Amino acid sequence: MIPLVVGFIQVMGSTGADANMRYQARHLDALAYALLVAGPVALLARRRLPVAALAVVFAVTDCYILLGHVLGPVFLSMVVAIVAAIGAGRRVAAWIVTGTGFAVLNGVGALTPFGPFRLRAWPATHALVMLIWLLLVLTGAELVRIRSERAAEARRTRAEEERRRASEERLRIARELHDVLAHNISMINVQAGVALHLMDERPEQARTALAAIKEASKEALTEVRSVLGVLRQVDEDAPRTPTAGLGRLDDLVSRARAAGITVRTRVTGRPYPLPAGIDLAAFRILQEGLTNVTRHAGPGVTATVRVAYGAGELLLEVEDDGRGAPGDLPGGGDGIPGMRERVTALGGEMTAGPRPGAVGFRVRATLPMPVDGTPVGTGARDDARTPDDQHAGTPALDKEHD
Repeated sequence: MIPLVVGFIQVMGSTGADANMRYQARHLDALAYALLVAGPVALLARRRLPVAALAVVFAVTDCYILLGHVLGPVFLSMVVAIVAAIGAGRRVAAWIVTGTGFAVLNGVGALTPFGPFRLRAWPATHALVMLIWLLLVLTGAELVRIRSERAAEARRTRAEEERRRASEERLRIARELHDVLAHNISMINVQAGVALHLMDERPEQARTALAAIKEASKEALTEVRSVLGVLRQVDEDAPRTPTAGLGRLDDLVSRARAAGITVRTRVTGRPYPLPAGIDLAAFRILQEGLTNVTRHAGPGVTATVRVAYGAGELLLEVEDDGRGAPGDLPGGGDGIPGMRERVTALGGEMTAGPRPGAVGFRVRATLPMPVDGTPVGTGARDDARTPDDQHAGTPALDKEHD
């Protein structure tokens, strides 16, 4: 399209200039029209062969001017070719071709007995004006190139940022689905085994196990529906169940106890409001820790859940006295890597492995709290205590449940 427009402007503009010619020059002939068309035709190759197209445009333009024809918009092809070559990244070649074309035009014109470039008809000031004009065109083309590169870089940055956010969102949803499904399905699996075992001998206890299965499956469906709603980006009413957080710790422990695990909880420090991201991560870490106990620790185990509120950090710990550990499974799992990803994303630290000097397994995570996350409603506290010291606590700030 551009070559067609350029060719039309050059032919029509030069024809009009020829009809209104007010200085001594050659009228347009067949060769002149051929040269006016040859430049736009060469522009057809400006994307594949930008330097070659620029060289051809300069050659035909120089020939047209040196033959002494009337000067119309013949330089338009030259402008388009220069911009195309520099925009294609062939900057040095474009400058060299332009300089060569300018030198040939002025040098040959000064030595030949025809055309407007005779020294008596084309003074040095005209050559200087043309040089300045070419420099302006080259500079403008460089500015266009820089702007185009910046726009392309901005598009690439936005695309990479969108891909990164999409990847992070997929990872977050995968963690949520894993934590929700693994915990509740583990509860359902354990309770189903209990119900099958007691169905004939103790039907009342089997009924209790079936009720626990119903409750766990209901909660799993609710949370999965919530995650799928986020995926579909569907506007929904406010959730009917409380948001997952440490405020639901008692419900989490109750479900683990319903699976036949003896769970002790210990909360030290004065509880204070947590940021939503930290509150959800803390709940999921404890949930996954209890899920691992249910699945791997074996029957009749005792698990201890510790939550320590500090002025600068939140300590979470789940340990058991069982015989198994997630790392002992041949296929591994996503639970501990998922917990570690949550903790790392919040700038915290986490360890998971066998308890030192004892049987069982322990998961321990430390989440840093914001500087302004000082416990609400408390005065000065001794923050020099270590997390282990905080576990000892004082009766006023500690609570422990079996």
